[in-house]
Amino acid sequence: MTIKLNRENDFQVNAKRILRLMRILHLKSVCRRRRRNYVKSTPEVTAENILNREFHAERFGEKWLTDVTEMKYGASGKAYLSAILDLSDKSIVSFVIGPSNNNALVFETFDIAHENHPDAKPLFHSDRGYQYTSKSFRKKLNKAGMTQSMSRVSRCIDNGPMEAFWGMLKSEMYYLKKFQTYEELKEAISDYIAYYNNHRYQKRLNCMTPIEYRNYLKDAA
Repeated sequence: MTIKLNRENDFQVNAKRILRLMRILHLKSVCRRRRRNYVKSTPEVTAENILNREFHAERFGEKWLTDVTEMKYGASGKAYLSAILDLSDKSIVSFVIGPSNNNALVFETFDIAHENHPDAKPLFHSDRGYQYTSKSFRKKLNKAGMTQSMSRVSRCIDNGPMEAFWGMLKSEMYYLKKFQTYEELKEAISDYIAYYNNHRYQKRLNCMTPIEYRNYLKDAA
């Protein structure tokens, strides 16, 4: 809140004042909920945890994280969001929304990222979900010249920044509204990711948006 006020107005305020005023007005941030538990699967291939929680990256395309999360709509509908996050600027490189959590969802997410950034050869980190441990996905990574890294079993923190993004998306958008249809939820997710990449300021990015920070890193190189 402090960053947004300082970036979009002619005055400057400090965080303590904003906190005091928010308490007076009974305004609170939305708490994040715990992520769903992992579903066990038998992997075809596995990879070491090469990333090893080294979440800092100097340039775009150096380290990418990926995951799939589930969201519900209507009485019993489910939608699945697959996304890839860059660790240098925390941007969402690509994402795909679908009605099923399957190989096609993950493969399309990867294909979009690779098509848009063909020269990027990042360390590619994921959990041990069945899509990422398939031989077909390993072939895609090898063909693109990327190195695969995987979280250890039941260690969600090994993919911490991706988990943090899911928490942010859900607390700032998904949990605030009841979605009745798949299309309604899909549009809301797309709008939020566009907002996140281009308009959501982050303190850890020198109070810039992810795309602003990506351009800043290019200019500084």
